[in-house]
Amino acid sequence: MRENHERESMEQRLISIINRLMVLVIVLIIGLISIPALLIYRDSDTGTKVATEIKIDTLKDRYWKAPAIADLNDAELKKKVEYGKELIAHTSKYLGPKGTVKKISNGMNCQNCHLDAGTKVFGNNYGSVASTYPKFRPRSGTIENIYKRVNDCFERSLNGQPLDTLSSEMQAITAFINFLGSNVEKGKKAEGSGFKDLTYMERAADPLKGKTVYVAKCQSCHQADGGGIILPDSSEYSYPPLWGAHSYNDAAGLYRISNFAKYVKYNMPQGTNHDSPSLTDEEAWDVSAFVNSQERPHLKVSADWPDISKKPIDHPFGPFADSYSEQEHKYGPFKKMADERKKQEEKKKTSKK
Repeated sequence: MRENHERESMEQRLISIINRLMVLVIVLIIGLISIPALLIYRDSDTGTKVATEIKIDTLKDRYWKAPAIADLNDAELKKKVEYGKELIAHTSKYLGPKGTVKKISNGMNCQNCHLDAGTKVFGNNYGSVASTYPKFRPRSGTIENIYKRVNDCFERSLNGQPLDTLSSEMQAITAFINFLGSNVEKGKKAEGSGFKDLTYMERAADPLKGKTVYVAKCQSCHQADGGGIILPDSSEYSYPPLWGAHSYNDAAGLYRISNFAKYVKYNMPQGTNHDSPSLTDEEAWDVSAFVNSQERPHLKVSADWPDISKKPIDHPFGPFADSYSEQEHKYGPFKKMADERKKQEEKKKTSKK
């Protein structure tokens, strides 16, 4: 009887162990199923928490994607759009110092600033241009159309001359830009267009620290003198100049350090994406300060920002609506400046009520 009792006790313990193991297995299965719903990311635009799956880039669906030119049924429009894309990707071949159409720009290509022919997410793409233009721009103090926007780039970033708005080249470029935005609702902004936000630093950006970053992570492509690498036939650059006679002038958008910092943070060195940056925030700010501290062409644009209170805090040319110097408006400290401006704006709103 004692043996029977011991046998029964062992069987009960075994059954208990098996039951526990089954419960553990069930818990593990439920956990594996529910983990994706438990992992969260914080939406940078709204600050809200949103569920996402493990190692599955579901975020890609939220960002704008360029429509396919191959899907165009209109043969004439398709040809025009394709030419527009070619002009954006290889501007210098057609309109640079050795251009086959005209010689009106510095040798850089539009896609040196608007990556992947203006289609890369947070690569300064054209996704929102068609949907938001014409629009009022504080820089000019006027309502601008796409022709004006394109020619601004030719005169500033390409340090050249404007295109005739009726020319085949301007018509092709605008056709391409309009096509890229054809899947964006009018008045809306495409997700992932322009630049991704970058937090201001407490301190000013430091050109000396930036030089160290440049030598380590940029110089191999853009060279020690910032002159880039030009193709053997001199038709265009394989790596564009970041300063010097053939780079963008001091009226270009990238001459503002915040724009350059956002651009390099999420796109450079080459191959970097916005979701896997290589540079730290401080490296991006400092290397931007270094690059924009170098000599480059000057463009007199005294008519810019007719309402000086609308000038961005990193616009480096006075007069200003505050007491900060041109040096501070170029390098910072931008966080302090931005906080003060916000307080002043809130004070104005309160006084109007």
